[in-house]
Amino acid sequence: MAKSSKKQIDQDEKRVIEQLQRNSNESIDKIAKTCGFSRQKVWRIIKRLENTKTIWGYTAIPDKEKQGVRHYIMLLKRSNQPAGDIIDNVLDSFKKYAGKNIGVFVQTACVLQGEYDIMLCFTAKDITVAKRFTELIKKKYAAYIGEIMMVEDIFSIRISGMMNPKVDDLKEFFKTQ
Repeated sequence: MAKSSKKQIDQDEKRVIEQLQRNSNESIDKIAKTCGFSRQKVWRIIKRLENTKTIWGYTAIPDKEKQGVRHYIMLLKRSNQPAGDIIDNVLDSFKKYAGKNIGVFVQTACVLQGEYDIMLCFTAKDITVAKRFTELIKKKYAAYIGEIMMVEDIFSIRISGMMNPKVDDLKEFFKTQ
């Protein structure tokens, strides 16, 4: 049997990735059935994607309400101060789950192109803890931060490609406004 072309391999990988993004906890058998592949082919594709770091993690999306936390987004603008000397420190703090000692869990940290330069998405027990975390960041990196804005995500419609199972509650939210 002829080997698959690079184009076909890429298409097959994209189909498997799409299924994993819909539900990374889905069984290999179900993914195989949905994609029209054998179980072995799906397993090989997933292992190849993991080995090449095309897939670099799996996550659960917990209900924030049941966890007793709120979701916040912090946007930072850098100052003109070069930050090369603190990059290792910043990365180390994220590897050690920055903020966990005050009850904050940073879910996403990314560098942006646009009006703001950095975005942190995190959970905290309440606005007081979220503001304390924001102030700690501001104080620790004062020379490198030009501006910080923090907002609360009051209702997530979609997270990591997954629709919120409580999406119908959004209709009630807008009725009360």
